[in-house]
Amino acid sequence: MIQDINKNYNLNYKYDTKPSSDDYVLCYSNKGFYLINNNVPKYKDIKSNNIIYGFMVDDIKYYICLDNITESHPINKYRELEKPLGFIIITGFHFYNFYLNNKYCGKCGNKLKFGTIERTMICECGNTIYPKISPAVIVGIINKDKILLTKYSVGYSKYALVAGFNEIGETLEDTVKREVYEEVGLHINNIRYYKSQPWGQSGSLLAGFFVDCVGDTNPKLLDGELKEATWFDRDMLNEIENDGISLTREMIAYFKENGDKF
Repeated sequence: MIQDINKNYNLNYKYDTKPSSDDYVLCYSNKGFYLINNNVPKYKDIKSNNIIYGFMVDDIKYYICLDNITESHPINKYRELEKPLGFIIITGFHFYNFYLNNKYCGKCGNKLKFGTIERTMICECGNTIYPKISPAVIVGIINKDKILLTKYSVGYSKYALVAGFNEIGETLEDTVKREVYEEVGLHINNIRYYKSQPWGQSGSLLAGFFVDCVGDTNPKLLDGELKEATWFDRDMLNEIENDGISLTREMIAYFKENGDKF
């Protein structure tokens, strides 16, 4: 998946760290990112001092430019980049959005300041804002030797799995049950955890689960979010390749190779 970069990702916060001319600076707009000759620009190439330390990959420092830069690539382009560059781009985008969306205090309206000890935005009224990470589930619904694939009504056009965000007061298992019923009207049991994935594009942490369908196996599109929900047996999955990026694609590939054996 996108985070499997075989390198050391170190996000320890270093507020006082200042970039040298050859350190890398990740630059974004709200729609895309900026590269120079298909590489992350260096500090000496950026006409901005509105920069904060982000993270390290191995011994290489990456800073985040907080100005809105004219992008050279739409954000989805990160999927086409080789690892670890794709991971670096989309992870930096998560940081960028945290700072972009937290300039003023939601409690009193005052301008926020950078935290100096932790990665936070702080206000003189005492309000502290931490980076937003939204937990969500990806659900592989199994009926014997078939898995349910879906298509959204708008947006992402390829086959996917049932997915949705965790709500206040829910366990992840509760979210799995609710999302499955809300989206396809099915009852499930035997919930088993598969794997997790950070997903910087939506600021999420995804948790993958496989479940078994019980009772009526006829999907019903209840909330309008989906336009299709179809059972696929393993032989029908040959054209759906594991892209090496997303948890969804890895889970589909896992089912293709292993069926309902976990």
